[in-house]
Amino acid sequence: MTEGQQTPVSATSPLRRGGGEPGSRGRTTIADGVVEKIAGLAARDVVGVHAMGSGLARTLGAVRERVPGGGRAAVTRGVKAEVGEVQTALDLEIVVDYGVSIAEVARVVRENVIAAVERMTSLEVVEVNIAVSDVKLPDEEDEEERAEPRIQ
Repeated sequence: MTEGQQTPVSATSPLRRGGGEPGSRGRTTIADGVVEKIAGLAARDVVGVHAMGSGLARTLGAVRERVPGGGRAAVTRGVKAEVGEVQTALDLEIVVDYGVSIAEVARVVRENVIAAVERMTSLEVVEVNIAVSDVKLPDEEDEEERAEPRIQ
């Protein structure tokens, strides 16, 4: 090349002026609520999980959902996340269906939650603690059904 000519820039190689790949410049933060939603949906996908949260939390949540602007979405009920820069830890409270193996349901919930959270957030899930707060009997009425307002 002669003096004064510029080096051509190809479309396949991005210009690297700021140091490093453009996709790595800057910081991404993920809110606890985002991880809680992902974990809640992943846990509910498991056969044998009847509901999330304790009986009281489910009842209050069902009432709150009927009020406009009434609190957290049902998807995060029973899920608590602590999110750091590269890791997260989760606490889940579940209700299982009667007759299922609680140990097996807990194992599958852990696997499903870890896979979903790590795939979507790139955070390392260091632990998923599961508390089984109730067993749903086949003939038992749900708290959500009892929370329905009665019309007279």
